[in-house]
Amino acid sequence: MKVISICGISDSGKTTTAEHIIKELRRRGYSVGSVKEIHYDQFKMDTEGSNTDRHRRAGSQLVTARGKYETDILFQEKLPIRDILSFYDFDYVVLEGVADAGVPMILTAHETPELDNRWSDYIICCAGRIARDLDTYRGLPVFDARTQAEALVDRIELKTYHILPDFDKNCCDACGYGCAGLGPAILKGEAREKDCVVRTRPGVDVKINGQPLEMVPFVQDIIRSAVTGIVGELKGYEEGAVIEISIGKKQNL
Repeated sequence: MKVISICGISDSGKTTTAEHIIKELRRRGYSVGSVKEIHYDQFKMDTEGSNTDRHRRAGSQLVTARGKYETDILFQEKLPIRDILSFYDFDYVVLEGVADAGVPMILTAHETPELDNRWSDYIICCAGRIARDLDTYRGLPVFDARTQAEALVDRIELKTYHILPDFDKNCCDACGYGCAGLGPAILKGEAREKDCVVRTRPGVDVKINGQPLEMVPFVQDIIRSAVTGIVGELKGYEEGAVIEISIGKKQNL
């Protein structure tokens, strides 16, 4: 899954840019999800006094509103963006206003100082209202998504990569950059996505409730050694065999 984030100050063209990117990605046959960051302290999807609000006030820790054409799951907290993305399984996810995702980013602005204030190594291009005045900035293209959606999505296809793990550098530095540094290195052409050892080495796959759990090489080696050490003593085991283990909680009947 590839993720792109569109960031900028209010009314700089973020939503318009997101709309045209999503439309063009869908036109090209990709599956697409999106996340919108709401920068308003009083924002609530639910309304006071509604039935779901009454559930929440009564103590329900996770409330779901299930309608004929829509289902809304209402968490009672702000989730980390990585937790949110774990619910998604699309070719692309477009984030709007999410600055802490550590993914390729498009900056929107009215004027260049707004770009400078938010500049980072994750920027792949600029867009929004500033496209009225600029074609390039700091060596990167500037797009008007309303009229240049195809060129903008060409850029996204070229520069984005599958979302990388998010381990601390002290935990895994096998690629030589750390998780936070590998993305910018890929964008600069100094590294490749396959340099992520967690993604490319022969795997130890662990899923918890169906969700894959990414593990640094050290942890993979511990699990591999422990499991093969035990299973290797059992009848039927052959060197290099694929081992599948499922551990589930018994249901009380």
